[in-house]
Amino acid sequence: MFFDIDIQRLILAVIVGTLAAIVYSLRVLVLMERRIASIEGHIERLIEKIMREEIVIEKEVHGLKKKR
Repeated sequence: MFFDIDIQRLILAVIVGTLAAIVYSLRVLVLMERRIASIEGHIERLIEKIMREEIVIEKEVHGLKKKR
């Protein structure tokens, strides 16, 4: 009888430990996803700035070609 209770506690401890590990892993994944989303936002803003500068450069180059 005493042996059965120890096995039940051990099985319960393993199950609770596994669930805790899953919850922790999900928390880490959510934090990583937020960081990646932040990085993507920074990249998008950088690309927008580069595209605006490219348009300015293309207009200047195109204007120089017309003057020749």
